[in-house]
Amino acid sequence: MLLYFLHKLYEIYMKKFYILPSLLSADFSKLGEEVSRVIFAGADMIHVDVMDNHYVANLTMGPMVLRSLRNYGILVPFDVHFMVKPLCHRLILDFIDAGANYITFHPEVSCDVNESVCFIRDHGCKVGLAFSPDVSLDILENLIYVVDMVLLLAVYPGFSNQSFLLSTFQRIKQVRDLIDLVGLNVFLSVDGGIKISNIMKVASYGANMFVAGSAIFDTLDYFGVMKKFRYELNKCCR
Repeated sequence: MLLYFLHKLYEIYMKKFYILPSLLSADFSKLGEEVSRVIFAGADMIHVDVMDNHYVANLTMGPMVLRSLRNYGILVPFDVHFMVKPLCHRLILDFIDAGANYITFHPEVSCDVNESVCFIRDHGCKVGLAFSPDVSLDILENLIYVVDMVLLLAVYPGFSNQSFLLSTFQRIKQVRDLIDLVGLNVFLSVDGGIKISNIMKVASYGANMFVAGSAIFDTLDYFGVMKKFRYELNKCCR
């Protein structure tokens, strides 16, 4: 099991672009089957949105869902995006124990961002920082050195099926310029409104991870959608 995870993480770091289907848009009546199908279609990781009906106006899933997927046989990495306030170390531990590989949180929900980052790292997980569309990115100038991923939301958090905010493009460029300036291998992920029609443009501004929910799970042909995503992303490599 450990060797498998190490191999998958190696594959992730060696790739140029990564597609993360969002669990929030899947059919929960057959979740194991849904996730298995999307992985077979070419998903690199699975994105898990944890919402508390407090920080955002929706209530989603707890660690038992993640554990059940591990027990079902799902082996790819999970990126767990916390949209909860306050950021609870006990809940982080529960998700790590359930099989999370990345813990991504919003800096404004933590009393001490550096302490939260260290806590996650000390318990064997990689760390991401998430930013809603209306939150300044200035804090990243000091924190970029201690994270593995920056997640930019292209919609206001809480619900799926929202349209991509065009203001996100400039924010992607701002974070990409910072990552390139410091010369670190930090992933730049974008979540919200990702579709076949815009994924290439999002990539051209500097993103290399793409969280897609309804664009994948609302179709019957997961393989076909993933193939189209890859085709669009490959245009950025030419």
